[in-house]
Amino acid sequence: MQKYICSFIFFFILTSLSAQRYSATLSNYSAYKAFRGKPLSDKFSNIESVKIVYDLRKQKMYYFDSTLIPLHYDFATGYLGYNQDVEVFNNDNYSDTEKNRNYLLGNLNHIKGTDKWIFELAASDHMPVALIERFYNLIVQSSFIGSNLKFYLNNPEQMEWFQQNLFKIPCVKSNYIFNELTYQEVVSGSTIGILKQYKVKDLAITKPNPDEIIVLDGTPDILPNVRGIIVNELQTPLSHLVLLGKNRKIPIMAYTNAFKDDNIKKLLSKKVELKIQTDTFYIRESTKKIVAKVISKKKKLIINNSITDLVDLSKIPKNGISYIGSKAQNMSYLIAISKDISFKTPENAHAIPFYYYTQHIQKASISPLITELLNYQHKDSTVWINHQLKKIRDAIKKEPIDPQLIAKLNETFKNASFKNFRFRSSTNAEDLDDFNGAGLYDSKTGIRGDSIKTFEKAIKQVWASVWNEASYGERELFGIDQQSIAMGVLVHRSFPDELANGVIITKNIFRKNFPGITVNIQKGENSVVKPEKGEICEQFIAYHFNMGTDDADFDVDYTSNSNLNNNEPLLSRKEMSRLFLVSQKIEQKMYRYWRKNSYHPVDIEFKIVGENRDLYIKQVRPFNE
Repeated sequence: MQKYICSFIFFFILTSLSAQRYSATLSNYSAYKAFRGKPLSDKFSNIESVKIVYDLRKQKMYYFDSTLIPLHYDFATGYLGYNQDVEVFNNDNYSDTEKNRNYLLGNLNHIKGTDKWIFELAASDHMPVALIERFYNLIVQSSFIGSNLKFYLNNPEQMEWFQQNLFKIPCVKSNYIFNELTYQEVVSGSTIGILKQYKVKDLAITKPNPDEIIVLDGTPDILPNVRGIIVNELQTPLSHLVLLGKNRKIPIMAYTNAFKDDNIKKLLSKKVELKIQTDTFYIRESTKKIVAKVISKKKKLIINNSITDLVDLSKIPKNGISYIGSKAQNMSYLIAISKDISFKTPENAHAIPFYYYTQHIQKASISPLITELLNYQHKDSTVWINHQLKKIRDAIKKEPIDPQLIAKLNETFKNASFKNFRFRSSTNAEDLDDFNGAGLYDSKTGIRGDSIKTFEKAIKQVWASVWNEASYGERELFGIDQQSIAMGVLVHRSFPDELANGVIITKNIFRKNFPGITVNIQKGENSVVKPEKGEICEQFIAYHFNMGTDDADFDVDYTSNSNLNNNEPLLSRKEMSRLFLVSQKIEQKMYRYWRKNSYHPVDIEFKIVGENRDLYIKQVRPFNE
């Protein structure tokens, strides 16, 4: 009988907590669960959160239901009698002083399945150290978590205070969270398919069927044509896998226990439904129909082979996409924009037009190989197709280039300040609204006057990448007419001395309907878009708080710090400010050049170079969501 009474009392307490909107204390995890919800930002997967308000005047603590009451302002106005507008609320209660504050505002986060508890402020909250420590101690005293609680450093100000040893409370950085993550939504969505398991190394000789959802033991260099993908390693948020997955609109997730999960093992070779959400995923056997994707007709691309001179990108070419490709055309726009805004573009930028590529592949040793590939009936024969693609690439590299092209390059760059030049793909099938082509083609370095790293060798390697397995396969998938592909080459000085490199998306990709830019940056030449296993880049969101009009008035919310830089910031506040300003202005200007009427974010690649830490913008293209 006593057992039933205890169960009833527990049920009553839990029901009472669920029915009420807030509590002054959290006595146990059940009490926490009654109020938990999702964080407003999706910057971390597998996190649950409860919002907290401490009323400074009444000296009262409130833990409240984050699902029913998503904003601190809503709680203050709905339950605490606050009657000012949201702008006054934000200015007073996120300020750097206690003077005009009514409240201390925070979040109590928990990494699901662990005993890690994290106290976090809004990145826009400039609460001084003394108040942060007071707030922390109030949570310790009023909750069951006690001294297990850690304070998460999520903005540059807090990082600086931590470096100065100003905190007397336990503080953590993003690695504390990342080390516990086992799941990550890469591209959300749902799909039906046959669940199969592959090793990444076997994909070179084995082609998964288009009706499959595949589980992989790593990140593939080439994205197979499948219904969905599960990889067993966490991803850099702006990696090529992510960008290509978004472009294809197929669900992709990272799950470190994918090969150990008993449920996944039981479902192998069965038809399943996979649903990928921000903080969780569902996979179960299904009887639903697998709907085949149908490409209605081939997309024929435009090639203009009438231009035979190198194109100087310091002047904007008219209709250049048709003869030098999108990447080179966009570079000319960047050069024009840089004249009004404080950033640099790669020096000596020129473009080799399509004419020379078209002329080269018409040679007798190359053209029949391409025709044989395109006329081949058995498109599912991975081994034969890959072998044929290699034969085409080898033939392109073997044939000599038109000597007039090399002579033009040598003449153009004879007085240049740089000897090392980067030769980059600029096809008519990349950096487009509906086909970004991220990572499909190659870039190579050529050195003026060098006998090994010649201009000729670099150009032929870039041309040959038209027939990489990844680029050929992606064009097939999108129904692009392979006969109409053409490769221009963007040429400019190379960067052997870069201090950092990164990508900016002019959108807050972790919080819907909230302003900001998303920045991924890594130390030196280490890639952000194709990182080595185990590398974590620095990532932050920069945004205006209160929709401020001062361009320097912005806040930074760290999602991760670079483990190649001892988890210390790679950029100064001043450098972040410059990125914030420049990226927003580039977006505005590019929309005029592209003649777009509706808002669409852009994808910008940048470098920090040399002793003066110059900001170079090396690429801009539409961001395909």
